[in-house]
Amino acid sequence: MTQYSNLKYEVKNSIGYIVIHRESQMNALNQETLDELQDIFKHFNSDDHVRGIILTGSGAKAFVAGADIKEFTDLTVIQARWLSERGHIIFSDLIEASPKPVIAAINGYALGGGLEMALACHMRIASENAKMGLPEVSLGLIPGYGGTQRLPALIGKGRAMQMILTGDMVDAQRAYEIGLVNEVVPQDNLISRAEEILQKIFTRSRVAVAHAIKVINAAADQEQNGDKVEMDAFGHLFGTEDFKEGVSAFLTKRTPKFD
Repeated sequence: MTQYSNLKYEVKNSIGYIVIHRESQMNALNQETLDELQDIFKHFNSDDHVRGIILTGSGAKAFVAGADIKEFTDLTVIQARWLSERGHIIFSDLIEASPKPVIAAINGYALGGGLEMALACHMRIASENAKMGLPEVSLGLIPGYGGTQRLPALIGKGRAMQMILTGDMVDAQRAYEIGLVNEVVPQDNLISRAEEILQKIFTRSRVAVAHAIKVINAAADQEQNGDKVEMDAFGHLFGTEDFKEGVSAFLTKRTPKFD
């Protein structure tokens, strides 16, 4: 198994666990951590033993408290542009487009790139102590890993404008009220609640879940016609063994058994 410097991971009960492990740095995303995230998501996305993924931070204070600002100081304009593009590639192609449900278990501060990473996940569960924000304007920057695109889609343009232009944080309860997170739970229950959600999803058709993720993502992709993607996927699923099993189970009033 690969040993990472900044991540811990394991697979248990069909769940791939990824923990950003830079607690002394508030789990900040440096370039090496992005490299490791890219690698582990490629691995989990292609591993048939992994049916869902939980992403969280080490310790009780931070999920990911932003990018590692120390690495910004010597970047040229071209290098900064590439840094942003690289973040987009990892978050869009490997996290958001993962065929397996990815849950961000937000266990503390999720700021800047950390919140942007959580936004790329399919669901977000927050502990009661969590705080979230995009403070980049206080550095003379803007969110660069997709935050300006995903946050308005999730919470609405007006609220996203307020969060990004002020740089202010919101607490977990406010995040829940505006739709930024799906649920708020006590910190001790955070991982178990994420596991519970995934285990319920695992009782459903794996191929249907993967297609649902793809079709939902298409709704926000201007290069795709979401209606067409949905129609194509709907038709395709009629030809699968899971569809035959699901309908048979429904008609005979039994629980379906999917692979």
